[in-house]
Amino acid sequence: MTKASTPDLVIDVVADVVCPWCYLGWRRLKAAAAMRPALNVELVWRPFLLDPQIPEGGVDRHAYMARKFPDAERRAAIGRALAEAAREDGVTLHLDKIAISPNTSAAHRLIRWSQGDGVQDTVVEGLFAAYFTDGRDIGEPETLADIGGASGMNPLLILELLSNGSDADAVARDHAIAVRGGITGAPFMIFGQQFSVMGAESPEKLVRAIDTATAQRQH
Repeated sequence: MTKASTPDLVIDVVADVVCPWCYLGWRRLKAAAAMRPALNVELVWRPFLLDPQIPEGGVDRHAYMARKFPDAERRAAIGRALAEAAREDGVTLHLDKIAISPNTSAAHRLIRWSQGDGVQDTVVEGLFAAYFTDGRDIGEPETLADIGGASGMNPLLILELLSNGSDADAVARDHAIAVRGGITGAPFMIFGQQFSVMGAESPEKLVRAIDTATAQRQH
């Protein structure tokens, strides 16, 4: 969704790549932007770590989810709600394939570099699909290099940057800024630095937010 010319509207998307509602929110926001083809809408990913305490190597997802949602019936209900919502948005979720809940700092760093290369959307989509559809460990450097490489980035450079800790502090700083700003969950979308929408709302609601932000910029 990032375009080369000066955008008419910038939407900052504060999100995490292990958040299924962020996946749906990202897709819905792109659908909303597509409803206004005359507008140059730029989506800018901003990192939010749902659980920055997860160690760098990740943790067992099944045990992690059981601790987070001890009620098995509630976990199942959440899964059913997600699956139904995902089908409506054309998103394929295979939650049963996910073995590892990763620390997502490295994935956010990859997205940060992809912005400079002009391939942010391809990388974000690749990360979401790798995790939620294919069950891959997106905390693993080789996986991230594969995703970046498939998007036209240099995989060897990605591995080098990941190994030397490049931009890890920047991601931590951006996450801290979001927390200090009062953001407690994701996705959180900021329209033209004017107002925000929390959660994976429908494309119809999001396009109204685009219209409102655009109208306010014109006054």
